Amino acid sequence: MNAPVSYDPSGDAWSRPLDAFDMSDPKFYQDDTWYPYFERLRREDPVHYCRDSLYGPYWSVSRYKDIVQVEVNHQIFSNELGGIQIEDQPKNMDRPSFIRMDPPKHDEQRKVASPIVAPNNLQNMEALIRSRTRSLLDGLPRGEEFDWVERVSIPLTTMMLATLFDFPFEERDKLTWWSDVAICNVRDPASPVHSEEERFEILKEMAAYMGALFKERQAQPPKFDLLSMLAHGQATRDMPIREFMGTLALLIVGGNDTTRNSMSGGLLALNEFPDEYRKLHANPALVETMVPEIVRYVTPVIHMRRTASRDTELGGKQIKAGDKVVMWYVSGNRDADAVEDPNSFIIDRARPRQHLSFGFGIHRCVGNRLAELQLKILWEEILARFPMIEVTGKAERIYSNFIHGIRAMPVRIPG
Repeated sequence: MNAPVSYDPSGDAWSRPLDAFDMSDPKFYQDDTWYPYFERLRREDPVHYCRDSLYGPYWSVSRYKDIVQVEVNHQIFSNELGGIQIEDQPKNMDRPSFIRMDPPKHDEQRKVASPIVAPNNLQNMEALIRSRTRSLLDGLPRGEEFDWVERVSIPLTTMMLATLFDFPFEERDKLTWWSDVAICNVRDPASPVHSEEERFEILKEMAAYMGALFKERQAQPPKFDLLSMLAHGQATRDMPIREFMGTLALLIVGGNDTTRNSMSGGLLALNEFPDEYRKLHANPALVETMVPEIVRYVTPVIHMRRTASRDTELGGKQIKAGDKVVMWYVSGNRDADAVEDPNSFIIDRARPRQHLSFGFGIHRCVGNRLAELQLKILWEEILARFPMIEVTGKAERIYSNFIHGIRAMPVRIPG
């Protein structure tokens, strides 16, 4: 397998008029063809206005430095005015959460959940994560093809979610289902739901189920799990139902999809760059720098959106109050002005954490260290067992412009 080739002066990305660029089309990410389009935008029009899309007009921000500028200026570029996705939530079905809020409410609610991923608690979780990872890897078949996503990425992240919420372990598959429903594109024929109304009804079922657990935790002394923290937190214990739905969906998706797709995408990247795989086997200590490189290279969240709260200027362009401003993390992470040789997967980079995959500023991913810990343990345990895991066919990607997801990926562990 070869790494994607970016620059092709004869290709469509270089001959298509810039006015016709609409990077919100999920097919770019499902077909993995987005690289040259963003390369051209970074070179020729890094703050680009798309007048017509399925999601209305919007600005594309494609360079690393411009994305950081939007991230740090949260007074101008608001999360609360329009949410975090290019696609607006239907007004009668909106689900606010702290990532869709501006300070001070954002800060108050985020503070409630953040202790569960504090360094001392991660230390306490490490033995459990390692034990489960070992058990799962020891049960994988040798010498036959199987789906890595189904057998490894989904089970490991679902078990972790159940632990974070202290959720009934035997019913943990509900968490995966709710996460898939929350992030799916309803236009995708393979989507678990096919309308916003259907999605809303399932998320209401999630809120009812989790609401019962929430009430139980309220009646008990505070414990160290997310539901108990929400139930006893001053800023979260009296959330309206839609805010409760939105907060749960945020925490479930945040704890599930990003790590799940990094577990799959990291193995795919090592197969695309076999010299790096050999380098890793020769020096397993490189797991430390490989993990953030996986997160950069995969970029599990494709974009984040802000809405201009007032007229402003960005990259020489005049942004009007109310305009959608879309930060394309997949593009910023491939910006050669910020990352050396960005289209290559290099497991021993000197500055591996210089990436945008976790966001930047006050909205930086609250669980980033937990995600890195899970990936680190997974690869330490893989290297202790298997000389090679071969990707045997094409990875099937989901139809989404938000989550850089892999639905299925065939692999084989040589017997």
